[in-house]
Amino acid sequence: MTLSFLGAAGTVTGSKFLLEADDHRILVDAGLFQGEAAWRRRNWEPPPLDPSTVDAVVLTHAHLDHCGYLPVLAREGFAGQVICTADTARLAEIVLRDAAHLQEEEARWVRSTGLSKHERPRPLFDSADAEQAIALFRPVVRHQVIPLGGEFSAELFRAGHILGSSFAAITRGSTRLVFSGDLGRTDHPLLRAPEHPGRADHFVVESTYGSRQHHGHGGDELAGALDRTLRRGGVALLPAFAVDRTPMVLHEIQRLIRTGKVPDVPVYVDSPMALSALRVYQAALTATDTDFRDEAASDPEPFDPGKLQLVAGTEESRKLNDPSHPCILVSASGMATGGRVLHHLEHQLPLQRNSVVLTGYQVAGTRGRLLADGARSVKIHGRYIPVRAEIVNVQGFSAHADATQMIDWLRPSPPPRTVFVVHGEPHSAEALATRLREELAWNAVVPGYQEKVLVD
Repeated sequence: MTLSFLGAAGTVTGSKFLLEADDHRILVDAGLFQGEAAWRRRNWEPPPLDPSTVDAVVLTHAHLDHCGYLPVLAREGFAGQVICTADTARLAEIVLRDAAHLQEEEARWVRSTGLSKHERPRPLFDSADAEQAIALFRPVVRHQVIPLGGEFSAELFRAGHILGSSFAAITRGSTRLVFSGDLGRTDHPLLRAPEHPGRADHFVVESTYGSRQHHGHGGDELAGALDRTLRRGGVALLPAFAVDRTPMVLHEIQRLIRTGKVPDVPVYVDSPMALSALRVYQAALTATDTDFRDEAASDPEPFDPGKLQLVAGTEESRKLNDPSHPCILVSASGMATGGRVLHHLEHQLPLQRNSVVLTGYQVAGTRGRLLADGARSVKIHGRYIPVRAEIVNVQGFSAHADATQMIDWLRPSPPPRTVFVVHGEPHSAEALATRLREELAWNAVVPGYQEKVLVD
């Protein structure tokens, strides 16, 4: 049996891990590369394997860097099952449809402006490709052993990263591999902590925060940024991931307003995808086997700060480019790579009274990362926009386990043969691997892009 690292190696996005044995192929996650152009271009390369030969995809969760390549696989011949939880299926449907729509719109816009280097710019995948992929989803319950083809089977366990997220145990014969996916924090304010992984011959673990520690949940820093902005009459714009980060941010803003730390002003959510995802989160609150902590599930309105306004139409969205009153505006995408937040940034970045509050990890090469690193101008819709608004990078809202939480999650397991450290910028992956070697005396390695190893 071999394991190939077709993504999330050398970078924090594009998760794709291929297991092969006896003419059977299992892919764990099928994500898009994001961030720097050199990585994004890999999305356009021919698939790194023949999609028609893949028996199944095991999907850990619904973020685009884990599920966004599924439409390409489906268009190019993949017709197997996509194994995931029911909540992951519901959220991934929203994510893929939105991604297809945004790519179609961008291709049309680029054609109309003549800014593209290509004669006929096209989307990476379209709505028909997304629907073809969605039709392959097979929702399963956690802790159920699922046959995948040949001797392969899969079992999903709660990961606590976003609603429906799981880590996956793939078994063939007596060999068990555990793929962390994106592992959540033990102190997530809404979701239950990750389950224990148990024994594994090999672990494949993420390292998004492999060189860092979380310090709280960023509530005080967020409160300060919001209070300063609102008292000077500005707009606090929060680029936020539609899935999980928007509900988490709304929950924290609710707490800050209830405790008087932030003025009670209108809070707008301007993202069709975020509104759809929010409905999935609200429905899951009352599910029998919910991912939510008891205190969150018992609150009838955990995502409503009080003056919540959900923005669906484009005309209402345009009015929020220059609101006539102080307010909080939550809009996607979380790294300012696309979506309605770009229009708000275009209008609000030049004004000193405003602020942009970043609430999640910003991948290198994204506008969010440029803002976090102090850029004085950013390019949006073909024009450079000056950055005069206050930029605040709140670290505490990450839904990823930090380095110590990852080690504590692994520590009770018997020593594996190998821990493969992936899904991190190079310094983060190496930092986590070093700690695993020094603190647990485990064989930890950082694999290269497209590297293949034996895992029998």
